[in-house]
This record gives sequence, C-alpha cells and structure tokens, in this order.
Amino acid sequence: MSCEEPKFVRGRCDQVRRIIAICGSDSGDENLTTHALRVAEDVGYYISMEESAVLLCGGRNGVMEAASRGAKKNGGLVIGMLPGSKEEANDFIEIAIPTGLGLARNHLIINSADAVIGICGRWGTLNELSFSMDIKKPTIVIKGTGGCADMLSDPKIVGRFKTKPYVANSAKEAVEMAFKFIS
Repeated sequence: MSCEEPKFVRGRCDQVRRIIAICGSDSGDENLTTHALRVAEDVGYYISMEESAVLLCGGRNGVMEAASRGAKKNGGLVIGMLPGSKEEANDFIEIAIPTGLGLARNHLIINSADAVIGICGRWGTLNELSFSMDIKKPTIVIKGTGGCADMLSDPKIVGRFKTKPYVANSAKEAVEMAFKFIS
C-alpha cells in the first residue's frame, strides 16, 4: 500500500498516526535537571522510531524542547500546541499550533493524545497528568525525573486513589508502555 492510496475503514484512513503527548517542566523550573532533560530527549527519540507516531507537546522550552529535539534527531514529526503565539515555539517544532488559550491549552493537548508521558513537572504538568487520568488516557510517569512525576510514582501518595498513572523507570520503558496501551 502506498501513501497515495490509503486504505479506508469505516471512514477512517488506516494511516492515522498515533499521538504521544509529552508533559513536563519548562526551563523556569528550578527542579529541572540535566538528567530529566536527557530522559525527555530519549523519550522523543524512541517515539520517533515508530513510523506511525507523532510527538505532541506544549511546544516551548525545557522538557518540551528536549523531547522535540530527540524526535527530530530521528526525523520524527513534532507538533507544538502553544499557549500563545507561534513565536513561542522551540526550534524543533515542525507544526506550531498557536491556541491563544494560555494554560487552558493543556486540555487540548491531552484530548488530542492517545497516550501521555510525564517527565518532572510542576502545577501545569500535574494538571495535564491528572486530566489525562480522569479521562482514562494511558498515563505514564517516569520515576526519578523529579517534580510531580516522582510524586505520582510514589505509592504512598497515589495509593489511596483508584486511578493511578503507570510508572516507568526509563525513557525506553515509558515509550514501550505507551505503544503497548494504544495498539
């Protein structure tokens, strides 16, 4: 089958790409470490290894930029859903979507995703991850990256909740989990 002749099933093209959202700290987070940024870059790279996958993020700096850089290293498609204008996009965003919605764009990111991966993060990331779990999206946090990802990977904290994120110990494991849950 070629790209020119996609197969349609029930009105949908079988070439619809799977969207993995990356949520995490921006560069203003004092808890954001070089380790978390390396993990984010690796996540982006591993997502791009899957031909049918797209990386979606908030499009700005920090974890979002690192993940975008990783995906672009391998020729992956990166979409940034920006809180304001296209000028906010990091250098690795291929499709910049300016929403003009500020942090309310978090809901657009999560609703658009097939699975969500959280790395480090503060309140905005916590908002995205909790919304993702609330609407039953496969939600994975990477333990050891700091911020709310570590908080949500702690069984003492989330143990009382019925809905919990999946916990990964590495970038590769997180991406493998995401694809497993959405295949």
